[in-house]
Amino acid sequence: MICETIEEFAAALSPMKALAGLDLGDKTIGVAVSDSFLSVATPLETIRRSKFSADAARLLEITTARGLGGLILGLPRNMDGTEGPRCQSTRAFARNLTRLTDLPIGFWDERLSTVAAERALLEADTSRKRRAEVIDHVAAGFILQGALDRLAHLRRTGA
Repeated sequence: MICETIEEFAAALSPMKALAGLDLGDKTIGVAVSDSFLSVATPLETIRRSKFSADAARLLEITTARGLGGLILGLPRNMDGTEGPRCQSTRAFARNLTRLTDLPIGFWDERLSTVAAERALLEADTSRKRRAEVIDHVAAGFILQGALDRLAHLRRTGA
């Protein structure tokens, strides 16, 4: 089920189930996961993209092994908020994924998530080689954490 708003996504979630956050790139998919209290996002791995069926199979392995309750996909909007070809590609990926899983799929604006991830890795004095290896799943962590923070706000305000 594709949820267009974070509120719709929140309503579709099962209690005490962790989530995955995805940073979809042309060559890789960064994956981060949350705890079951939906409070902390942790970068997990980077999947080297091949074809959709292989990419989806790996994602579904992760969701099954970790008992996840939903997926948040980073939506790469343009800086002015409009949606371009990369957003269309992300939405197509989500539509294709809904054919393989009943998990709710939501979107989170990922503008500047890679910039934030790069900054955090630089502050941690991470080598250039190591940054290249982990940037995608660290960016997925920023995407997922943003969504988790919004979900927590919705729970606190009863929205």
